[in-house]
Amino acid sequence: MSAPILVTGGTGTLGRLVTPLLREAGHSVRVLSRRGGRSGPGVEHVTADLVSGDGVDSAVHGTETVLHLAGGPKGDDQATRNLVRAAQRAGVRHLVYISVIGADRVPLAWLRSKLDAERTIAGSGLPWTALRAAQFHDLVLAVAEKMAKLPVVPAPGGLRFQPVDARDVAGRLVDLALGEPAGQVPDLAGPRVYEMDELIRGYLRAVGKRRLLLQVRLPGKVGRAYRAGANLTLDGATGSRTWEAFLAERLPRRDPQCATAR
Repeated sequence: MSAPILVTGGTGTLGRLVTPLLREAGHSVRVLSRRGGRSGPGVEHVTADLVSGDGVDSAVHGTETVLHLAGGPKGDDQATRNLVRAAQRAGVRHLVYISVIGADRVPLAWLRSKLDAERTIAGSGLPWTALRAAQFHDLVLAVAEKMAKLPVVPAPGGLRFQPVDARDVAGRLVDLALGEPAGQVPDLAGPRVYEMDELIRGYLRAVGKRRLLLQVRLPGKVGRAYRAGANLTLDGATGSRTWEAFLAERLPRRDPQCATAR
């Protein structure tokens, strides 16, 4: 029997999509998460803490390919160092990592930790592949839902995003994992670039809400980086699903209404 493919963060948004794709391709999967889960045919759930390192060696043992999808608001750099050390000891033959477009250009602490993780993997001596993706539609939706609860919705002017469907990213990652190690591959973003207020308006129309949008300016180095398009891809691949298609699928149809920006 071939070695299972280890998927870190296998119970998250991306991991839940990647695992069935690997199974459809005929591979057994070992899912690593902090809380574990119920194992089934071809899918084994294991519990480990990547940040502390507890249980990581056991989770990696006996695997040859690792998809590192686990991530959070902080600690990605330390989690990756622990995973890399375990992968080195286990003789892993291919480590695939999902990062974020702009990790080397947008001065946010979270993105710096993603960049540090990239560098750890690239310098590990392990065969590796890294894909930077844009923000998932799911994340943009969560932000829009929270903002729409306000009577006046702030819309940072000049901020552009190129959100991508998580299913497009999952498919690309599986192709990369089943291929040869390729190092840093072209970025993956959605098929359209949107201003922030366009994304919010699209959500408001989809749920039939009216809100006043207030243009604001994001200050400092972070604001300048986003206004310069540091989070956009200039030379990458694009997914197939737009923000509008995602909303139409995810949300119930309502009478179209939207606020007017002021």
